[in-house]
Amino acid sequence: MFANGVGLEGWMRRVLVTGASGFVGRGLMARLAGSGSGWAPVAGVRRAAETFCDEWALGPLEDFGGESGLPDELDAVVHLAGRAHVLKESEADPLEVFRRVNVEGTLRLARQVAEARVRRFVFVSSVGVNGNVSERPFTERDVPAPQEPYAVSKYEAEQGLQALAAETGMDVVIVRPPLVYGPEASGNFERLLGWVKKGVPLPLGAVTRNRRSLVALGNLVDLLVTCLTHPAAANQVFLAGDGEDLSTAELLRRVAVAMGKPPRLLPVSPGLLRAAARAIGRDEMARRLLDSLQVDISHTRKTLGWEPPLGVDEGLRRAVAPLLEQGR
Repeated sequence: MFANGVGLEGWMRRVLVTGASGFVGRGLMARLAGSGSGWAPVAGVRRAAETFCDEWALGPLEDFGGESGLPDELDAVVHLAGRAHVLKESEADPLEVFRRVNVEGTLRLARQVAEARVRRFVFVSSVGVNGNVSERPFTERDVPAPQEPYAVSKYEAEQGLQALAAETGMDVVIVRPPLVYGPEASGNFERLLGWVKKGVPLPLGAVTRNRRSLVALGNLVDLLVTCLTHPAAANQVFLAGDGEDLSTAELLRRVAVAMGKPPRLLPVSPGLLRAAARAIGRDEMARRLLDSLQVDISHTRKTLGWEPPLGVDEGLRRAVAPLLEQGR
């Protein structure tokens, strides 16, 4: 039973969401704060700014020492805060910085959560823990093979949390999402939407044989809410996804449909694209556009009885809606 009496009518469970002001955090907070959710969310933010009704100043994660204590009477924590992918890295030793934030800071926070006898800690990791390229869909049983400093730090945090769970009895749930898309997404997905909206001809029409797994923000949020209370989620690793994988060309076509735009795709061979990217030092960009990265969510579905509530087309429609509104 949760601290605030789960199952007792009229009682609200309290959940701390760290990184609440981020892309996924905002979506999760909106869902938890909605009518009938049964949750009273506390927004863990770098510094309180009255963006949310109930805020808790986490401070910089790398400096977290817990001196101010946790919010009272927590039933669960969803940990989203951390150092994410950095497009233009300026650190001489990125892995050391990622470790200081994503590993050491996370574990200090989790230990205090365990000492406060909070029952469940949901950690949002990354499919990068499995690897960057898949020859077949990744599963939660695969031997981890993180390639980049960010993914290495996420894997080391997973290992530390699992050890803490064994030591303290706190339930730890690990969720590894692939690329998350939705309204106001940033990074590569934001750029992709911008290209399609502007009608930029893209030389990706022949990239039809790769497969990429994505997860709509609404689907990831739904999975995280499920993991907060489902008894079978305890001490499990789950991969997240929409349940439908797309080639790069198909993704661009469906984004164009969602925008009401004609797809402008030029049929340039993937081999030529890869060679051109290598010549200008953009191998990483080529990998994300040309290679496969698939996840198998069978374990997630079977263990939790969970199905992604949004199909890809609906997820894309929601993702492009703000851009279309700006256009008007």
